[in-house]
Amino acid sequence: MDNSVKTDDVIFNFFKQICDENNDQKCVELGNSWVSAMEKNLNNMEVNLDEKDKIKHKEDIKNNRNHLNSLKGKSSSEWREYATKCMVEIINNKV
Repeated sequence: MDNSVKTDDVIFNFFKQICDENNDQKCVELGNSWVSAMEKNLNNMEVNLDEKDKIKHKEDIKNNRNHLNSLKGKSSSEWREYATKCMVEIINNKV
């Protein structure tokens, strides 16, 4: 039996936490912490790319940054809606 933690399960549970949070301020803080973590991951990945791969993935990196920027300033209800959509997408893509 495989007891390893699946990335999708961790992400799903984080988004579930956003949806379940009754305190609107804490909900927004959770959402903002998601953006910060994803920006840090994106920065770390970009730093580790060689120049050839930076050029190859330039558009994807830009699109990811734009997506993260679009999440900034969301209200608690917008975060809950976004988190729900992400959870549905994770469920729909499970094998």
